[in-house]
Amino acid sequence: MAPRPHFRFVSADPQRFDDLVIMHSDDWTLGQLLAEVPAFLLEPDFDPAHLDVGLRSLKLTVTGDPGGRPLYLPPGVALTSLTPAEPPPAELVVEVSAPLREFADEGHPENLSERAAVLIAHQVEIDRAGAYLKRGFSVLIQCEKLLVEHLIDEIVHQSDRARTVIKAEPDTDSTLGLPPAGRRSAQLAALEKEVNDADEERIVVVPHLDLLAGGSNTAISSEARELTDVLYENSTRVLLAFTDPSLVLPEVLADRFAVRLSLDVLPREVATAGGRRVPVGQALVRREEAELFRDFNPIALYKNIAGMNAVRLRHGLRFAYHEHHQRPEPTFADLLQELALFKAHTSNSFEVPNVPFRKIGGYQPVKDELNRALSIISGAAAGLADLPEEVRQDLVPRGFIFHGPPGTGKTLFAKAVASELDATILVVSGPEVTDMYVGESERKVRELFAEARRNAPSVLVFDEFDSIAAKRTGRDDGGSRAGNAVVAQLLTELDGFRPEVPVLIIGTTNRIDIIDDALLRPSRFRAIKIDLPDEEARAAIARVHAGTFLREQPDDELFAAIARATEGMNGDEIRSIFRDARADELIGGPDARPDARRLGELIGALRRAAQQREIDQRRPAGRPAEAASYLPLTPRHRPILAELTVPTSREDE
Repeated sequence: MAPRPHFRFVSADPQRFDDLVIMHSDDWTLGQLLAEVPAFLLEPDFDPAHLDVGLRSLKLTVTGDPGGRPLYLPPGVALTSLTPAEPPPAELVVEVSAPLREFADEGHPENLSERAAVLIAHQVEIDRAGAYLKRGFSVLIQCEKLLVEHLIDEIVHQSDRARTVIKAEPDTDSTLGLPPAGRRSAQLAALEKEVNDADEERIVVVPHLDLLAGGSNTAISSEARELTDVLYENSTRVLLAFTDPSLVLPEVLADRFAVRLSLDVLPREVATAGGRRVPVGQALVRREEAELFRDFNPIALYKNIAGMNAVRLRHGLRFAYHEHHQRPEPTFADLLQELALFKAHTSNSFEVPNVPFRKIGGYQPVKDELNRALSIISGAAAGLADLPEEVRQDLVPRGFIFHGPPGTGKTLFAKAVASELDATILVVSGPEVTDMYVGESERKVRELFAEARRNAPSVLVFDEFDSIAAKRTGRDDGGSRAGNAVVAQLLTELDGFRPEVPVLIIGTTNRIDIIDDALLRPSRFRAIKIDLPDEEARAAIARVHAGTFLREQPDDELFAAIARATEGMNGDEIRSIFRDARADELIGGPDARPDARRLGELIGALRRAAQQREIDQRRPAGRPAEAASYLPLTPRHRPILAELTVPTSREDE
């Protein structure tokens, strides 16, 4: 079979161009399409005879950005018609919903219900879904469960069709998140009956398709197979179904729907009843709420709410208003902090960190590198606003890999990054992601990323990253296949990031040599080494922990001696010196002061334990254990750390 002719177009409204191609693929020619939504060609060679060819016989791609390439006028298209797209034709224009009629062009709404907030935020998707259904195309909408009940009525109303709703209550009886088996069977039977009996003018609505036939692409459940058979046997029936981003719908079942729409983020702007575009931070915030918080900025609010759905946003704003309406002069910063706390409280495990860079001693080069990257992420870098949007997005790092020896503060740096970004954070251990059941590890990865997007701005930290991101192999054993699938899922999630939802991914590892090469590409992760601290860093770390644990601060000379005596130690070991000294004081009474002598004894104990581990590792099996010996510190150190013992091996004596 000869390949279909392929033409590339540039349109002022590429979305409408695509929509019309889908809806009229069977009955329009290319000439009719260009008459409805004019577009330029990207190639000079075009046979005018193709204007009379049906859309189904052509392969068409469209973009809104020519990327500096020359444009060519198709035959029969007037130059004056190539202006920004007009509103959709009359047959696709729907009645403006009540929430939009009440939403004024200026200011914030006086009252706003959850349903109105959903319809205002997603009116474009609602109109598009209704238009597809009116044309007889089945539509699958991916959105959170909180939105479904508000969307069904409006979408069906826009389609001008009768409907039958298949109830699927979302209460469950298993860890799989599915309804009880008996109820699920009854619902599947009801769905089969309605699909078989429905005429072509009626819409069959499935509010929770994922709960009826959820699973995975590798292990399709018997219910999913049965439902797939029913839906494909009745391929002319018009369906409207909903699925949650956290649940997996088998691809073979999703392919039954001609159109898939995703309501995963809030739009940056929405249209008022008068056609004026306003920030979503104005449209979904009541006047009373906006006036309460001094210096309220609807544009700056967006990056803090982009990942929330409209219902959850309204909950968060009510929570913030309740917490602050009786306090004196709350500010916009208070609102952002309250929204971050709300997202953390309503999340499974996200939290609001409080670890600024100043609480991490030393490592100034690492801090400088991170601060440069964070200034781009936050938009504070000089000259960033003057760059094109696509260039700014390319400059933003998707994530970091902090690598280095254990105990050097890699997770602490991740929390500091979240603090600097005013973001929520979730730290998950890599082994927690892995699961013995096929497909479960990938599902956990998807859920973690979905949760991170809902809590944006957020930082998702994978501790022991090497346990889930090791290099893929060609071995055919089950463990290798499962590991390869997790890495593939990580790559899919990283490449699917939305720039308007600020989520930063950080992996920590002390085995960067086994991380998959695809994850180490500069466009995905930026590797930053956090090594053992040098002498200057050790002194700074000692100052931070002395300030936390000790009532009396040592002098500079003692800090310098501690830094020299702790050569080769990591930050966690230095912290343990001051922590144990404080614990001894609390347990031993006022006489157990954490003076230079006691600090020296604790340092000596750490070095003695480290040398003993080295001796044990070198000792052949079955040979009696050998104790490490120790020499006193040289006389010039004794005034600083009294009687500090420094471990050496017997070969050094």
